[in-house]
Amino acid sequence: MRRVLIKCGGSVIDSLTPEFFSSLQKLISQNYQLIFVHGGGPDINEMLNLYHVKPEFHNGLRKTTEQTMKVVEMVLSGHTNRKLVHLLEVHGLNAFGLNGSDGKCLQAKYINKEQLGLVGEIEAVNQEVILMLLRENIITVITPIGISKTGEKLNVNADHAAAAVARELNCHYCLFVTDVDGIYIDGNLVSNVSEEDIHTYITEGKITGGMIPKVKSALAAIEKGLERVMIVSGKKAFFDGRNWMGTKIQGKAGILQ
Repeated sequence: MRRVLIKCGGSVIDSLTPEFFSSLQKLISQNYQLIFVHGGGPDINEMLNLYHVKPEFHNGLRKTTEQTMKVVEMVLSGHTNRKLVHLLEVHGLNAFGLNGSDGKCLQAKYINKEQLGLVGEIEAVNQEVILMLLRENIITVITPIGISKTGEKLNVNADHAAAAVARELNCHYCLFVTDVDGIYIDGNLVSNVSEEDIHTYITEGKITGGMIPKVKSALAAIEKGLERVMIVSGKKAFFDGRNWMGTKIQGKAGILQ
């Protein structure tokens, strides 16, 4: 059974279109199993602002105190996850929301407790619950909240969580859903690009601005052991039943085919 991991940032969820969901339906009709891992940065920041807590970041990772972690879990599990599951079901897709810490699904360890607080990285993925849902043709929608060996819930970067799940479940594709069609070079959409090309384009200034964090997220997934990832748009179709639309980024080696 072929699987597709779809990483959807919190800023993109509200912009997903019927055409995007139609692509998901086409994948399911061709017996693909779908797994979502989502972020929720804007929703988290909005809630922290209501609590008068200023967001802090270190090397791109959110510093997470116990108070912040409560807000992170409340927002991701109680709002963002519910929102994405609802959108999937409204478009005729069976979906089930899963907190990453449930059933010890995402097993994590601290990155640097002194600098970052309750922030972790994935050590292992307990596939049992995910596979149970996939066998019933249910799209699994996972929050990037890990659980440590001693039972602490840890905030995990959603891109890194997505890469870990894709690797552990041998997903054929790992899609990063964005607000753009893919990578544009000299005004032209590039359908295939190598990891080396990406670094060259950034150095040459051909990939700039908001595109840089998008491609760096994809590169980070490749560094986690994936062979190939795609950047696709959440505002239009990315799969028509035969062809994939977006930019495929090829790594040096890995598991994706």
